[in-house]
Amino acid sequence: MTITRQDELDGLKEIGRIVANTLQAMARAMEPGMTTRELDEIGRACLDRAGAVSAPQAVYDFPGTTCISVNEEIAHGIPGPRRIAAGDLVNIDVSASKNDFFADTGASFRVGPVSPRIDRLCRDGRRAMEVGIARVCSNRPLAGIGNAIGRFAEARGYTLVRNLASHGVGRSLHEYPEEIATWPTRSDRRRIDRGLVLTVEPFLSTGAQQAIEGRDGWTLYGDPVAPVVQYEHTVVATDRGAIVVTLPG
Repeated sequence: MTITRQDELDGLKEIGRIVANTLQAMARAMEPGMTTRELDEIGRACLDRAGAVSAPQAVYDFPGTTCISVNEEIAHGIPGPRRIAAGDLVNIDVSASKNDFFADTGASFRVGPVSPRIDRLCRDGRRAMEVGIARVCSNRPLAGIGNAIGRFAEARGYTLVRNLASHGVGRSLHEYPEEIATWPTRSDRRRIDRGLVLTVEPFLSTGAQQAIEGRDGWTLYGDPVAPVVQYEHTVVATDRGAIVVTLPG
């Protein structure tokens, strides 16, 4: 999607605020002992109240309202009977639509006390996303996003999962540009158009380089096995940089 009118930006901001508020509500409610299904129900109630529709359910028939991935699961985790425990690393991904506009956001959360290494990984995961967002600007190289994130990760001794990419969003959950690398690449010659709507969502790890699919056909795991965090915003490219639309309010 390429934004050309104010009403389009307003619609995108509305659904962006809804998914951001849903993510925030789920994070605040999360506690040891609750199941991921119970956490997902909180997300479902938030979207229902706002008149929004879960995108993974509507588009892909995903068996949950949101994706909740715990520890060894790094993405597309199915909400279910798994109980969240103190020390867990939990990723929540919320995407939804309203009035034919789609937005996508996500974050990784520490449950209770975790090791300093995981604390640092979480802080740097958010910073990696911010480094990528800072490269979003009209007429800049699309590959600049991944190249900047790659420099950041390498300088701090991290790896990046290289088969989970950012993507276009706005009128559908995944649209052109279908894959935007959040790792260094030299082959992508595309440039960022003014008004382009996209996600920025690096998967930063202490060792994983690929995502592999589990037996359920949905849940993804890191390979090699290592902690992975993901932080994601939906943004709009302008001549002055990125407008982040997935902010709570």
